[in-house]
Amino acid sequence: MFWSLTKLSTNLCFSILFFLFLSISIPYIVLCYFISNARLVSKMVLQQSLTLMQEKKHGIGIESSKAKTPMSSMSVTLQIQDSHVIMDNGILQVTLSNPGGLVTGIRFNGIDNLLEVRNEENNRGYWDLVWAEPGSTGTKGTFDLIQGTSFKVIVEDEDQVEISFTRSWEPSLQGKQVPLNTDIRFIMLRGCSGFYSYGIYEHLQDWPGFNMPNTRIAFKLNKDKFQYMAMADNRQRIMPMPDDRLQGHCQPLAYPEAVLLTNPINPDLKGEVDDKYQYSCESKDNRVHGWICTNPPVGLWQITPSSEFRTGGPVKQILTSHVGPTTLAMFVSAHYSGEDLVPKIQDKEPWKKVFGPVFIYLNWAMESDDPLSLWEDAKAQMAIEVESWPYSFPASEDFPTTDERGSVSGTLLVKDPYIDEDYMSADSAYIGLALPGDAGSWQRESKGYQFWTRTDEDGNFTISDIRAGNYNLYAWVPGFIGDYKYDVDISITPGCDIDLGGIVYEPPRDGPTLWEIGIPDRSAAEFFVPDPDPKYINKVLVNKPDLRFRQYGLWDRYAELYPNTDLVYTVGVSDFRKDWFFAQVNRKKDSKTYQGTTWQIVFNLDEVDQSGTFKLRLALASATVAELQVRVNDPKANPPLFSSGVIGKDNSLARHGIHGLYWLYTVDVPGSLLVKGNNTIFLTQPRAATPWQNIMYDYIRLEAPPPSPSK
Repeated sequence: MFWSLTKLSTNLCFSILFFLFLSISIPYIVLCYFISNARLVSKMVLQQSLTLMQEKKHGIGIESSKAKTPMSSMSVTLQIQDSHVIMDNGILQVTLSNPGGLVTGIRFNGIDNLLEVRNEENNRGYWDLVWAEPGSTGTKGTFDLIQGTSFKVIVEDEDQVEISFTRSWEPSLQGKQVPLNTDIRFIMLRGCSGFYSYGIYEHLQDWPGFNMPNTRIAFKLNKDKFQYMAMADNRQRIMPMPDDRLQGHCQPLAYPEAVLLTNPINPDLKGEVDDKYQYSCESKDNRVHGWICTNPPVGLWQITPSSEFRTGGPVKQILTSHVGPTTLAMFVSAHYSGEDLVPKIQDKEPWKKVFGPVFIYLNWAMESDDPLSLWEDAKAQMAIEVESWPYSFPASEDFPTTDERGSVSGTLLVKDPYIDEDYMSADSAYIGLALPGDAGSWQRESKGYQFWTRTDEDGNFTISDIRAGNYNLYAWVPGFIGDYKYDVDISITPGCDIDLGGIVYEPPRDGPTLWEIGIPDRSAAEFFVPDPDPKYINKVLVNKPDLRFRQYGLWDRYAELYPNTDLVYTVGVSDFRKDWFFAQVNRKKDSKTYQGTTWQIVFNLDEVDQSGTFKLRLALASATVAELQVRVNDPKANPPLFSSGVIGKDNSLARHGIHGLYWLYTVDVPGSLLVKGNNTIFLTQPRAATPWQNIMYDYIRLEAPPPSPSK
């Protein structure tokens, strides 16, 4: 009996101890599991939102997706106050002014406001534009912070909130406000770690015209939180503080955007140059950029899933993020192009355009994680957004869904019998649709939409999700000069699928190549780019040959390399990668004056057809208030054989770009100007009011006269 009672007592004790163990350990295990998988849960929530979008896009019921994640029950809510409206989906909360539509606050992951609370509410998150009166020249104008005068709820349900802030124009505002109706929209989705924004600009018939050099979205982030910027795998870093650009912390350089950090708050940055243009990139690569806060690890990213609403085509260079901390969504800008790319809306010209939507994405990591993993996550999210384009959820009828768009496909071939008698595949060609115009006009087109892709190695291409309208098909092929234009206008209708079959580009060519300099790719990147002056470096660009051209002050290195005479290039001896300076710049004489330069191309001809005409092809990658003069065997010939006149306002050199707008010239060289043996072509750029007047060459080729039919 005692043994039985003892056994019972022992079993009871073990049972009580085991129960206590479970009551303590199971919650701990569950808590550890939840913490270790918190980011996975967040990912699931984000994927649920995008799955929701895809199901809407393809007509699948929303109800079927609600059980896919444990957080699907979190609804989107909208609070409307006298002076603010608040969108909230349980993941983040966005506060906007009412009825202005300015983003005044973003609450996320325990941070009350990711934006700079020291700034006034009208200087945190906003749409803006620059406008000028019709007929004005240049790229300057009146800055206009777009603030709505009317607020409206477009969509409000548990899955989505879309709100609108509109501003209307009337004749009494002429000269005081841009003659434009604006409708700025914001969207928040269930389970989505971010929010979307797009704008609808409309100019009605009978209204006066205007120029619009710039329009964008800007976000000014909390400078105490966000100090690490990333816009590419090879361009990301701890950035200077905005105070570092103030007097006492820096030395102003040649223009306001560039400063030398002399007494920065972070001493590790002392001696570096800061310039926002060092972080620009081509439109095709400008998909995601933003900032990281390390305590706690949080990221804010601007994602642009499509470039259809940007101006200037796929290689137009635009700004990303820079010291502020500031992040931008650029839609229209004259950077790297000048006035040629300023939209000029004429009197009585009806015009409407939708900019966006773009996505402001927020992510977070565990304290033990590498904060830089947020960049990798942002890139993955960008890929999801790109795949989801065009979005199905914007409520405006001005934003067509995929079913309301069309596609064009075909195969692009190249015919140049002096290279190959057979047709050649246009490998990796840029091919796209833009408003009707001349061949190459797309790079200066700024009012409509553009849709671009790259061909595969066989020249095959498909351009999908094209808005309805009339277009021309344009292309250019790396390795060949000139521009292609399909000779028939293309009309896109909803649901159309146009197959053009095989189309052929015949690049400019009159005779066989005698010699060539460079690679025809619309860039000067293959030429010699010097090391920067050690006094003026940005460390993020060091030891990165493909980014060396983005260092400050390279224009002054030319005079150091050629102190007494200008560049001389000898065909067959010189190497353009080492011996052709990337830009024909002015020579620095002293601290305030410069002089033009004359470059020489020396070449040998075994024979000369004195009665024939040689062709000199000059492809330019950029020009800034420059003039190209060509002389043959006589450096003092007056007039020169050829003059371009004053061309270009790219300002690519000062903005650390390696190209701007593309120019192509063909110069007829009479055989009578050439001799058997050594010849010299003189290339002069005489305009020298500033150090930045220059020409960047893309490619130069001399062609012999075409052979006679008998040959």
